[in-house]
Amino acid sequence: MNLFQKKLAEHNTPLARGRFETLQINVGRKCNQTCTHCHVDAGPHRTEMMTEQVAHKIGAWIREHRPQTVDITGGAPEISEFFRYFVETARAVGAHVIDRNNLTIIETKSHAYLPEYLAQHEVEVVASLPCYLEDNVDTQRGDGVFQKSISALKKLNAVGYGTRLPLTLVYNPIGPKLPPDQAELEADYKAELFQRYGIVFTRLFAITNLPIARFAADLREHGQWDSYMVLLANSFNPATVDGLMCRSTINIGYEGEVFDCDFNQMLRMQQRASGIPLFLWDITPQSMAAQPILTANHCLGCTAGSGSSCTGALDAHMHRTAV
Repeated sequence: MNLFQKKLAEHNTPLARGRFETLQINVGRKCNQTCTHCHVDAGPHRTEMMTEQVAHKIGAWIREHRPQTVDITGGAPEISEFFRYFVETARAVGAHVIDRNNLTIIETKSHAYLPEYLAQHEVEVVASLPCYLEDNVDTQRGDGVFQKSISALKKLNAVGYGTRLPLTLVYNPIGPKLPPDQAELEADYKAELFQRYGIVFTRLFAITNLPIARFAADLREHGQWDSYMVLLANSFNPATVDGLMCRSTINIGYEGEVFDCDFNQMLRMQQRASGIPLFLWDITPQSMAAQPILTANHCLGCTAGSGSSCTGALDAHMHRTAV
């Protein structure tokens, strides 16, 4: 039994699947940035990307099973040649679509079309901005990223994001610590970004850095691995379990592999049936209901403090809202 399962048992808090809501598609590892906290270990050097055959199989699954939400991530998901195919396929069946956007992609010549395109299809933009201070953002995400992000946010505001359309910002702590209170931090973000730059947005997600991939390597390099895992374990909060994304999400990799979440995907914890690895076209939402959720010690990151997932804090007093 892993430490996460021990914590669940200690608090008599079982983890079971709920109603299927979200298909999360990771289209590949290629990104125009290299961020120190990236759990995908994405960057410009990565070449792993979804093929046309896989994309069309996923599109057929979306048309058949009509998920409530289609959440597109990467890498920078917009780099995929099938990004627009997924947006338009999902919108055609009435799904809410989320674009996990790093903002700086909007500042590239090849993707300058994004604000108008995303607004046209009413895609929710969930955008990385780990701080409202330039030095902190550039430390975590690279020199010049902050100013490009501010420029991109202004372009999103200009087409209705933050007012008519949902614009969510994502905060990640710098270093081995938990995020501060999400509601208080959101208020600070809104005040600072509006006063400094005239930028508005809908809400903030505060997400804990999980000890996998690039962030895990950084922890080990600085001798902080053990202390961070102790922090996560000692901060376990049973009130977060009901809101965990693995209860309502099917996550798939760029080859169509089935996972419980994007974090499990990076650890290659693929779902199996009778020992055989599962791909999206092998399953239905109904068949997945019988599959156990796979866990390991990294899951402590999602249940520490106020909790954390792709939808921000999970504790009851700040539970995610429907979009």
